[in-house]
Amino acid sequence: MIRVASGAFGPYCGKCLKAAAVRLTTEHANKAVVPFKQAVSRPNQQCILGNGQYTLSHTYSTLARRATVHYRSNLPVVYKASRSVSTLRRLTSFMKIFRLRYIILTGGVVGGASLKATYDSWKDKVPDLSWMKDLIPDGDNFKNFMAEMKKLSSHFRLPEKDTDDATTTMAAMGSNKSGLSDDQNNGKERLMKAKEEFLETQLKYQREIERLEKENKQLRKNLLLKGDRRAMGRKVKKSLIDMYSEVLDELSDFDSSYDTQDHLPRVVVVGDQSAGKTSVLEMIAQARLFPRGSGEMMTRTPVKVTLSEGPYHVAQFKDSNREYDLTKESELQALRQEIEFRMKNRVGKGQTVSSETISLSVRGPGLQRMVLVDLPGIISTVTTGMASDTKDAIQRMSKGYMKNPNAIILCIQDGSVDAERSIVTDLATSMDPEGKRTIFVLTKVDLAEKNSANPSRIKQILEGKLFPMKALGYFAVVTGKGNSNDSIEAIKEYEEKFFRTSQLFKTGTLKPSQMTTQNLSFAVSDCFWKMVRESVEQQADAFKATRFNLETEWKNNFPRMRELDRDELFEKAKGEILDDVLRLGEISPKQWEDAISKILWERVSGYVFEQIYLPAAQAESSGVFNTTVDIKLKTWSEQQLARKSVEVGWETLLEQTSKIIDEDKSRKDHDAIFDDLKSTVKQESVNRHKWHELAHDSLRVIQLNTLEDRSISDKQQWDSAVQFMEGILTQRLKETDERIYDMVGPGAGERWVYWKYRTPEQVNRCETKNELEKLLQADKKHKPTLASDEITTVRKNLQTRNVEVDNEFIRETWHQLYRRHFLKKALQRGQDCRKGFYYYQKGFTDSGFSRFSTPQLECNDIVLFWRIQRMLQVTSNALRQQIVNTEAGRLEKEVKQVLEEFSEEKEIKTRLLTGRRVELAEELKKVRHVQEKLEEFIEALSKEK
Repeated sequence: MIRVASGAFGPYCGKCLKAAAVRLTTEHANKAVVPFKQAVSRPNQQCILGNGQYTLSHTYSTLARRATVHYRSNLPVVYKASRSVSTLRRLTSFMKIFRLRYIILTGGVVGGASLKATYDSWKDKVPDLSWMKDLIPDGDNFKNFMAEMKKLSSHFRLPEKDTDDATTTMAAMGSNKSGLSDDQNNGKERLMKAKEEFLETQLKYQREIERLEKENKQLRKNLLLKGDRRAMGRKVKKSLIDMYSEVLDELSDFDSSYDTQDHLPRVVVVGDQSAGKTSVLEMIAQARLFPRGSGEMMTRTPVKVTLSEGPYHVAQFKDSNREYDLTKESELQALRQEIEFRMKNRVGKGQTVSSETISLSVRGPGLQRMVLVDLPGIISTVTTGMASDTKDAIQRMSKGYMKNPNAIILCIQDGSVDAERSIVTDLATSMDPEGKRTIFVLTKVDLAEKNSANPSRIKQILEGKLFPMKALGYFAVVTGKGNSNDSIEAIKEYEEKFFRTSQLFKTGTLKPSQMTTQNLSFAVSDCFWKMVRESVEQQADAFKATRFNLETEWKNNFPRMRELDRDELFEKAKGEILDDVLRLGEISPKQWEDAISKILWERVSGYVFEQIYLPAAQAESSGVFNTTVDIKLKTWSEQQLARKSVEVGWETLLEQTSKIIDEDKSRKDHDAIFDDLKSTVKQESVNRHKWHELAHDSLRVIQLNTLEDRSISDKQQWDSAVQFMEGILTQRLKETDERIYDMVGPGAGERWVYWKYRTPEQVNRCETKNELEKLLQADKKHKPTLASDEITTVRKNLQTRNVEVDNEFIRETWHQLYRRHFLKKALQRGQDCRKGFYYYQKGFTDSGFSRFSTPQLECNDIVLFWRIQRMLQVTSNALRQQIVNTEAGRLEKEVKQVLEEFSEEKEIKTRLLTGRRVELAEELKKVRHVQEKLEEFIEALSKEK
């Protein structure tokens, strides 16, 4: 704005200058140039042309435009002047000095209008692409077109510095109390209008991008319905961000502690609890993904969200094939419930948060490609219901992600509360003091504007002057209206409307580039990909060096072995175990029956000898002997024998399986790394397996019928029974002799040769034994028990030799001596009965009893042991059939089930398959896989450039 100019030719008012401008030549009018000589402002002077005292209030452009209109319309306008044409030329030449000033002053005002005109002109020149709807779009060309559109958007920026300069100039002029306040207000209104037009233009541009994305989405849907193979191929092809996300997943599995191995960029979203960090992430993802609560902690585990472009707005978990349609509220609700369910499952008992990550990918039109990690909110106090270490656990978790030198820290602060209450800014400053990878976001700006009495405080925050924290950029966003049921579209419209009408924007506190979640999304994506390109090759080189070191260690320590990880080793062991189970079918029937009979007799021999044979053998007649035996055998078979036999059958099956496994250990190619696994699988299968319920009943009937039979049919069975009895009696006699030896100690020869000595108790036992043997020598058919007078006699005889013992001591010694005496007599009777089969057979024919009796010979015990032997044979045969026909197959199923369960349990495999060999193979496989993924991603990244 200029005032009346005056100089050597006198002052001129606005009316006179207007008349002079109208009389300019056509050339001057078209160029909108009105030259002025240098002049000095003299307010309140009389116009030299006599038109009165005026103040020129027209801008240079206004004069030029009006002059042009007058000239082109050829209107008859007559102006009189008292000066010559040369004087007018001198007067107009003064404007040359002020030309630069006019440009500076009007640049800020006209900039907005020029920007809109430029955009409208560009938009009109864009060709109509509606004809492409009937054609198949080329995916690569469409991507290039979208990339060019995004590049073009960077040119539509308001020159903030010039705008600030213009605002400063206008403010300085406003300090002059010269009556120009109306013009100043008009200029400010134009400036604010230009800003609003710029923001509106930016929003229109984004809506145009979204419109094109929607059209592309519809085209792809049509192609899929037509079954176009090329479209399907493009859909299956992984995007660049998906490839990068897979690399991060591999690194996360490789380095669960998030330590030095993983330095690839992620966008780490951190903030105080309820600061709105999850809402910011949802606005960037354009969907309400996460469960919501009123002031309570909802995010309990890290959630890695991979954003990528796609025709459909869908979400999918890393470990699931289900896609959630984010355009349907029912699907969104199901997704939120699944996230909440997974969080609860990952949090251990007694804990509030967990470091185990949930991986989620979100695809949709217009989404910026990046990987974000949403962390639990930072808290200052542990409340009721939380674990005592919750605060420290969240701090450790956040620092673990933020200490990555290439992680982008998206620091979220609640704008509706006092800035001094924030904890996250100090945490971000400690991890990134220089602010080279921190982006600050102020949420709930609408509430901040409403509640703040000092708008300059908000400006200080967004300029990085209120906190010592430094950042790459500062953004202000609005992520909701306080209603958790609002859609993303509604929140987005509310955010745009707020910033268009916000006083923070109108007064210059907020710059257009700092506002809206959309601008934040663009900025974070640009920073993310910049850091990815700078760090990915360095990360690949680090893994290449690690791979070389691991391969060298493997060659030096395990030169002739394949590099099998735990899963591969488990599968190999699984095959060997199942092969061992199948080898049970190679065992012959005789081997099965011999093994079963051996184990069964070991389990029942003590009961048969002590509870059946000895009580019956002490009977005075054969009738009592047989009656006692029949009663005891029937009771035994009905109550205990069947159950004990089934246990023996299962034990035999296990023993044969263990025998096969032990045979494998003796082979040269045996791998000891499988021993613990095989043993554990075998034991777990044993614990789970139960013999068929009907086996007890059928086996009980067979055994009872067998024990009731007392007819020995041939000499071979008789001899076998005699041999069986002699073997049992010999074994028992040997055990009895050993017990007597322990009681009396070494004999005289042994003491003299080996310098051994007897204990005082052994000396007393030896003296007592000598006295008791006199009784047995005197009466070969002495009863099993001692009479009272006999005990008294023995004790008195011992006292004469200074040996003091009690009655119980005498009875214990007698029991073993009589047992040995009885066994020797039974063995002798067995020898005598070897040739008594024909007498037995004759007695059976004549009397019909299963015994024969002569004055010289009784062989009832032979018949008893034959019945026991026959029961063992029949039981072994029945158990062998059950094993081969039923139980071996059921055992195989149990083993398979155990192996399947173990295959899903990583902890079990880690515990059972141990050693440097498997650990080195695991590391080597993971490093190779990560390196391959990195190289694949780098190749795709270079192609995109």
